[in-house]
Amino acid sequence: MKKIRGFEIVSKYENEELLLPKRATKGSAGYDLTAAVDITVPSVFKALRMNNQSETNPMSSTLVPTGVKAYMPDNEYLLLANRSSNPMKKQLAVPNGIGIIDADYYGNEGNEGEIFVQFINYGLEDVEISKGERIAQGIFSRYEVVDDEEQTFDKRTGGFGSSGR
Repeated sequence: MKKIRGFEIVSKYENEELLLPKRATKGSAGYDLTAAVDITVPSVFKALRMNNQSETNPMSSTLVPTGVKAYMPDNEYLLLANRSSNPMKKQLAVPNGIGIIDADYYGNEGNEGEIFVQFINYGLEDVEISKGERIAQGIFSRYEVVDDEEQTFDKRTGGFGSSGR
């Protein structure tokens, strides 16, 4: 049977006992993505208070690795949405609102197509995310293109954020 869409573990996590994303219920649109590692998402307010001693940008985002990649037909993308409980319970927001994983992100040279979830912590304290904790949802969606599209496309040559210049 030919595979059309799904998830695979990224090679660097093959021996880390990660689980592939799955839907929580039959009616769930999204596949639950989990963290591949334990990671801290620092509070932007805590960082602002300490910024006098640091050269780092206190408003920077944290990329949380999932250890998985998604394959799909060329006319689809994987929409990454924050879990609805993250803003209320953990003060975690996805700074660009949603994430888009393009079909040609799979298997790219930059990171094999590993999916990362970008977070900013607007709470007063750092947030600890544990390996295996559900952090986002992935929803496969179709898209359309305009008639008579006359354009040559570059080949994707990198990982996260590589389709724009």
